Amino acid sequence: MWEAIGGFSVAELDEADPAYRRWVVQMQKARRLVAWIAEDRDGTPVGSGAVWLTEAQPRPTELARWRPYILSMYTEPAHRGQGIASAIVRAAVDYAKERKFGRITLHAAPMGRHVYERVGFERSWEMRMRFGRSAPRRRPRGSRRRR
Repeated sequence: MWEAIGGFSVAELDEADPAYRRWVVQMQKARRLVAWIAEDRDGTPVGSGAVWLTEAQPRPTELARWRPYILSMYTEPAHRGQGIASAIVRAAVDYAKERKFGRITLHAAPMGRHVYERVGFERSWEMRMRFGRSAPRRRPRGSRRRR
């Protein structure tokens, strides 16, 4: 997913992988992360996505301690446009609705925004400030880093 988004060196991606794997295991053990994996007919993973229950401050109309957040959405390039991502997003939305959460959020990469809009997500505003690292470098469209 991060390689497809772009702007990260191979060293940065390699450093992040084990940290992410440890985090996923920790969140799953705490029952704060659920994930979906789509497979092709041969059982090869072709898409995935997850919901992480983030801790949230109570606010009017939303008193729950946890708030669902969609993350780690990815579909293999050869399988894009077949509804895989949309099905995973719908499963994530259903998961949140069944548990009576008041909303579900995510941060969409430009390549996936149309998926979320089709499912019914509305664009919102976020501001950020980075420390210690410049903004991710963009690769030219069509270029592909080899690993």
